[in-house]
Amino acid sequence: MATFLFNKIIFGPVKSRRLGVSLGVNLLPTDSKVCSFDCIYCECGWTPRKRESKAKLPTREQVAQKLEEQLQQMKKAGELPDVITFAGNGEPTLHPDFPGIIDDTLVLRNQYAPNCRIAVLSNSTMIDREPVFRALLKVDDNILKLDSAIAETVELLDCPMGRFDLPKVIEHLARFGSQAIIQTLFVRGNHKGQTIDNTTETELAAWLDALKKIGPRQVMIYTIDRDTPALGLVKVPLEELNQIAQRVQQEGFDVQVSG
Repeated sequence: MATFLFNKIIFGPVKSRRLGVSLGVNLLPTDSKVCSFDCIYCECGWTPRKRESKAKLPTREQVAQKLEEQLQQMKKAGELPDVITFAGNGEPTLHPDFPGIIDDTLVLRNQYAPNCRIAVLSNSTMIDREPVFRALLKVDDNILKLDSAIAETVELLDCPMGRFDLPKVIEHLARFGSQAIIQTLFVRGNHKGQTIDNTTETELAAWLDALKKIGPRQVMIYTIDRDTPALGLVKVPLEELNQIAQRVQQEGFDVQVSG
């Protein structure tokens, strides 16, 4: 199925299902994906396994320049975004200057759009690195992926590119506690002859137990909304997402549902 890449460093603003009017920041190449996961549902397509040349990332200076230019234009037009969102073509925390870029963004936000939030959408693979951890503590919406609390499901659904120790990741997520927002995509289907369903009772029980260990400020649950690189995946109906959300609420967590 058709997927797409963001062809600019700064993109949008776009209307986000979860965040409002979002101005996107892409810290990855504009012509290919760079990620530590190869999620079978990713709207950016498959993660390249081999490259003819090293991926070219935008510099810290380029990001700051492009972001300032866009914020200046939006302020002049009286159309400032609700949130500046680090997302784009892969995992933003892989950028070697990620902590410095967050510092630059805070300065620009405070100068041009003090009421705007800063959000990072991360797959949680780099949070064991202290500079990344400290940088994520500075943003308003620290949105961290946990699609399953069962390692085999993570392997099927998120396809980590390297070693991925799920219990350790959950420990590191717990370090954030209420300064984390956990995002989980629920999906069903078949891929390479294997059944995928992270909505079963076994899955949900393990996931809820992980949430209790982490203690996040909020839980975002959603399902696929765009084309996916893997065929055979289906949306989880909104009614079922709401039922899952009720269980999250019963555990004392704020929850946001996007169907």
